[in-house]
Amino acid sequence: MIMKNIVVVGAGKIGSTIAEMLSASGDYRVTLVDRSAAQLAAAELPAGVETQELDIAATGELEKVLAGKFAVLSAAPFHLTTRIAEAAAATGVHYLDLTEDVVSTRRVKELARDAKSAFIPQCGLAPGFISIVANDLASRFDTLESVRMRVGALPQYPSNALNYNLTWSTDGVINEYCEPCEAIVEGELIEVPPLEEREEFSLDGVTYEAFNTSGGLGTLAETLKGKVRTLNYRTIRYPGHAAIMKALLNDLGLRHRRDVLKDIFESALPSTLQDVVIVFVTVSGRRNGRLLQETYANKIYSQRVGNLVRSAIQITTASGICAVLDMLADGSLPAKGFVRQEDIALDAFLANRFGRAYAQHEMVSRLAG
Repeated sequence: MIMKNIVVVGAGKIGSTIAEMLSASGDYRVTLVDRSAAQLAAAELPAGVETQELDIAATGELEKVLAGKFAVLSAAPFHLTTRIAEAAAATGVHYLDLTEDVVSTRRVKELARDAKSAFIPQCGLAPGFISIVANDLASRFDTLESVRMRVGALPQYPSNALNYNLTWSTDGVINEYCEPCEAIVEGELIEVPPLEEREEFSLDGVTYEAFNTSGGLGTLAETLKGKVRTLNYRTIRYPGHAAIMKALLNDLGLRHRRDVLKDIFESALPSTLQDVVIVFVTVSGRRNGRLLQETYANKIYSQRVGNLVRSAIQITTASGICAVLDMLADGSLPAKGFVRQEDIALDAFLANRFGRAYAQHEMVSRLAG
């Protein structure tokens, strides 16, 4: 491919990993933007990545940076999604993000209607890869009964009452625990409360819990509406996590004081590079008159990327958006308008040089029943 100029907004754990991966490929010239000089300095970037301190909320400033670029990738907090998408629309630049925020994605979809470039939100793990997997499994059935999607980013060695370490955006975690969740129940698209409908299951001898969280379905609920009886997404944690979170958010009222909860989390919960990402999707339906089930199970662990050890959530999230960018750049995806994650073929994603981060670990079992 011809060298393409890319802007990555957000120099946190995920943004810096995206910048490193793209730069190391040799096909992208990357500028990493953040309003914090300290965050940029701490990003541990290869020599080829340019950095720019910038307050993207300042009128016209982000548009100046985006002018003439191929694409902008948002790794910023969810509440900045709309600002970045609007700047991309104004400058005719391709737009990709990682957001789980439903309201932000609706705005991105609106902007895509009249856009001259591609708008591809939710390119991470969940939403993102999980929808690609679920849609691939669903496409193998004549009629669908249920699609159940489960994803978790967990410490390998939990050591506190929450059984959790900070490996991802604190704002994003709190947001998905607080906002309403989409689901299809008895064929109807409805909203269900977060942290509810808790279940337990075992995988490889380890017991987990899973419960409703917001945003993980992406656009798949709209896509499969009228085609499936049951569709839901739940986040995986170790047992006991949901009960404590419900006490903090509901009983202590911290869902209305998210800044306080964020400060508590970031002051008390250490981050870790020793994590594991679990992807577990089960689809049932009828094929040739028979009721069948297919299951996709995958565990991805932290590993070395370049000269640094990156966490599993960094690797999976960054690989997802980098793979989608690659497919956009080589013409495999539409270059204009709104592109859904379920529009992306799983085989093509896993064959991509970035998508192979998932393929190296996947365990797929297809069970007839």
